[in-house]
Order: sequence, then structure tokens, then C-alpha cells
Amino acid sequence: MHLLRLKNVPIFEQLQLEEALLRLDERDICIVNEGSPPAIVMGISGQASALIDEEKLSDDPIPVIKRFSGGGTVVVDEETLFISFLCQSDSHPFAPYPEPIMRWTEEIYKEAFALPNFQLKENDYVIGEKKCGGNAQYLRKQRWLHHSTFLWDYKKSRMDLLLHPKRTPKYREKRSHEEFITRLSEHLPSKEEFIQRFLEVLDRRHPLTELSLDAALSLLDQPHRQSTVKVPVESLL
Repeated sequence: MHLLRLKNVPIFEQLQLEEALLRLDERDICIVNEGSPPAIVMGISGQASALIDEEKLSDDPIPVIKRFSGGGTVVVDEETLFISFLCQSDSHPFAPYPEPIMRWTEEIYKEAFALPNFQLKENDYVIGEKKCGGNAQYLRKQRWLHHSTFLWDYKKSRMDLLLHPKRTPKYREKRSHEEFITRLSEHLPSKEEFIQRFLEVLDRRHPLTELSLDAALSLLDQPHRQSTVKVPVESLL
């Protein structure tokens, strides 16, 4: 598996890169990114009016992005950890469908987190009954992508930019954002130590080869479908 380490790359640029690697590349790739500036990221079918508190956004404007994959809406910033997998469908023995993919990632993360109460619950990664990471996927005939957003830390004021969604996991049980999510910083000693442990676990299972950012960026100049867009904030206010 090829490893692409990113630091301080905005999530919009990461998503653009992931879409190019999904559509134009055939290598199995893991992307790890941290340090993105603040943004709100919606799934491709998300409607901002139903997901974002527009009045609060006007007081604290940050970019709003619609990614190419499905899934829910998240607020991200410098303390968010992103991990993505892009793989060929025939690279693994399991069927290239959401549940088998998530069970595969759950095994990797369980070993890396080394917490007895870490697990996959519905479509989320949880510690106990609180969400610590969300996921989205994109499946093609010969290739799939699974990207995750882990909350190392967050600011409540930014989390309050999100409205309570109409559709929620059953285990959420109508809890507010503050009651529903947990910071990884409350459970693990350091972000750097966790990333290193994750990479060691992944390398044992799928030996890693470094992928240069320049080599990946060269794909952006090639013609391909580009569905990741920025939503003009002024259109929401």
C-alpha cells in the first residue's frame, strides 16, 4: 500500500486529490492529513439550509464544501485527523461493499487505538457510546474509497454551526452534538503517537511505500470528473 502523508493541507484540496486518485489511479493508497484550516464539509446530497445554522455561520464564516462522496456533515479544523483508503476492488478478499470495507477498517483501527471500548457502531467509530469518527465512501466498479474524519479536539462554537440533522444514527438517541461526540485527546496520550501506531499496524498488514505529493498532484492536471465544490457562503446567508 502506498502512503501519502499530508500536513496543513486544506480539506478541500485533499478531497480534490482523493477524487483524482479515485478516478485516475490504480494503486492502493492510504492518505493521512492533519492541520486543515476550519471548514464545513457536506456529503454530495447535503442541503445547507437543513444542516447549517446560517445565522451562526454569518457570525463566524468558514468555507462550506460539498464533497464528491455521500455521508453526513462535519465541521473540521486544525485538530481534525483525516485518514482515507483508496483501493482496487480485487486487492482484498472481502466484497467491495460498505459493510465489509468498514469491518476491515475497524480491525485496523481497533489494533491502533488499543482501547477496549472502541468499535464500529452503525456507520461511525465510537468510544463507548460516543462518536469519535465519521465515515463516507465512494464505490466504483473496480475501485473504492473510504475516508474517515477523527476528532482529536474541537471547538464547541464551531460544532454549534451544525443543526441537529433530521436523520441520525439510532444510537444517538436525540443527543446534542456535545453529548454525542467525544475528543480523542481525552482517550489517547498524543496525536503523533496515535498516527505512528496506526502506521505501524497498517504496515504490518499491508507493507507501506511512500508516495510523493508531487506525484499525486500531477493527476490533477489530467481530465477527470470533479464533483468536489465550494459552496459560496454568501448564498447561504
